Amino acid sequence: MRWGKHDHGSRGYHHGNLKEALVRAALELIEKKGPAGFTFAEAARWAGVSPAAPYRHFRDRDELIADVARRGFDEFTAALTGAWEDGKPDVIAAFDRLGKAYLTFAKREPAYYSAMFEAGVPLDTDAELRAAGERAFAVLRAAAEKLVGDMPARARPPALMVALHIWSLTHGIASLFSRGDAARRTLPMAPEELLEAAFLIYLRGLGLPSASGATDDRD
Repeated sequence: MRWGKHDHGSRGYHHGNLKEALVRAALELIEKKGPAGFTFAEAARWAGVSPAAPYRHFRDRDELIADVARRGFDEFTAALTGAWEDGKPDVIAAFDRLGKAYLTFAKREPAYYSAMFEAGVPLDTDAELRAAGERAFAVLRAAAEKLVGDMPARARPPALMVALHIWSLTHGIASLFSRGDAARRTLPMAPEELLEAAFLIYLRGLGLPSASGATDDRD
């Protein structure tokens, strides 16, 4: 669920939902000002509570943003898992869905995405956030393992390396061209088309066919 500009009318603390009101306030402020653009006290005012109220649930602003980021990673993992569908009907098609799901999440949930990747909350201070991030990356790693699993052993690259390459490629396109104000950059193609082209080039570099069922007489 996205909390933000469409939900201002219900903002505030009602009937004991203080923690949820603060998370909602943080999401709105992140979308409006970025993860570093507001104080803990401002989040309290945005939620309609006293400056002391947030301390009932969060140690400080970083802990609040970490909770937002953890929730974002949970939704992100669900989106990636649903798109991957265990590599069905074939790995190349599933990878295409996986990449597009990444771009869609970044565009649809800019506040979550910013909290997850741009807030700078140290992962070593929050075990739940670190675990949530690892679960999301595990989807990419499992996909990479399936991708390289059918390659000849002598030509098989490390799955972790492939997962990191694909993550970097997708994350870069999402950050530059597929979300928030960054999406206003002019491109001769849609971000999804850019990612598809880059991914196919990468696959060919690994010695894999450029598309599901495709062959090339030069290979």
